[in-house]
Amino acid sequence: MATNGREKTGNLGRCRPKYRQNNFSVFGLLHISDKTPLDGGCILIYIRLMNDDLRFLDELFRIVNGALRLDIAKVRNYSSFLAEKLDKAGEVAAATRLRRLLEESDHTLKPVGITNRAVPVDGESRFPLMERIDVRGLADPPLVLADAQWNIVNEFLSVSKSQAQLESHGVSTSLTFLLYGPPGCGKSRLARHIAGELGLDLYIVRLDGVISSYLGSTSKNIRGVFEFAARTPGVLFLDEFDAIAKLRGDEQEHGELKRVVNSFIQNLDALGSQSIVLAATNHAELLDRAIWRRFSYRLELTLPSLGERVILWDGSLGPIPCSPRDKRLLADLSEGFSGSDIHEACLRLHRTRIATRQTPGLPEILGVLRNFASGEGAERRFLARLAYASPQELAQALRARDAKLYSHAALAAVLGVSKATAYRWTMEGDSIHAT
Repeated sequence: MATNGREKTGNLGRCRPKYRQNNFSVFGLLHISDKTPLDGGCILIYIRLMNDDLRFLDELFRIVNGALRLDIAKVRNYSSFLAEKLDKAGEVAAATRLRRLLEESDHTLKPVGITNRAVPVDGESRFPLMERIDVRGLADPPLVLADAQWNIVNEFLSVSKSQAQLESHGVSTSLTFLLYGPPGCGKSRLARHIAGELGLDLYIVRLDGVISSYLGSTSKNIRGVFEFAARTPGVLFLDEFDAIAKLRGDEQEHGELKRVVNSFIQNLDALGSQSIVLAATNHAELLDRAIWRRFSYRLELTLPSLGERVILWDGSLGPIPCSPRDKRLLADLSEGFSGSDIHEACLRLHRTRIATRQTPGLPEILGVLRNFASGEGAERRFLARLAYASPQELAQALRARDAKLYSHAALAAVLGVSKATAYRWTMEGDSIHAT
């Protein structure tokens, strides 16, 4: 039978510690004393008294975990986070009561708003070790992944949202996810997507700040990052992960940096299932084998396929008109481009459209793509091989690549010439090859 908070507290009175000085109360049920540890039986009874609504079970487990460890900061942070979730769920009265309990606690335990919580800094330089990103205010373009990739992401999200229930059945697992693949394939965007789906802030670790010039401080910085993650609701994102987790057997690395890998492994193991950790690298081959074993979920993000590039162009062109045929042409011309490359090319086209007050057509888009094809990753891009080709040479190369896709009408549209000119250019090329 449901009872109000006051009646529950009365039923649990016998479980409370003997000493009541400087107690910290959560819902009036959990009491921490600096003299007496919290009685575990009290917590078990408290959990059994909860109703069938499991929406807030994950936060409650974390509050209990912080209470058992006498970690006031963790109890405070997750209690504040729980109040936010109660507000969003329409449980205004419960949220107000929880905040009042926090405010009425001893001044040394007064909660600090999660959004204003200071991130750890390097002890020597005072440089922040991480950056907080409120993903709720971001407007990222939609992620384009293969079905098999989405299956892995959705499984991770489902397990993350059900962690409290898994723990109650004794089948909890570490919430660690390693993303790897070429630059620009969506690793950072996927990290933001995961944080957004979970309703959590994203904390991006500044690896240039973690690796201190005072090498002895690096392990201390790593410990500070993981201690912050253990007591703060959020998703910890280790970008450019290979900067820390290089092979311990690399003879070119300083001995201290090899010990950094050991420090990272120890801290990640100690974190357990209490926090969500994402890591991303462009150089998976540099990671220590022991690092791989610490990530229960792994996902390779590769360059987009032809079909995925069609979707990327469709979602990024915006007000620039493009027919289905034109998008197929652009998808083929952008072979070897990453999703980020395509998005950046479209941003450039939008800027040009606004500045010149003219809508770019296929010839202008081709020009941008030829420019983007050079530089890093040029070896994988089809257009990089035609960077300095004349329009006629380009017409001949495209016709030879796929005569059906690059019809004379399509070549005329792409190159900005008449159909007759496109026909003449390709026929001249055929004559030369025949000779």
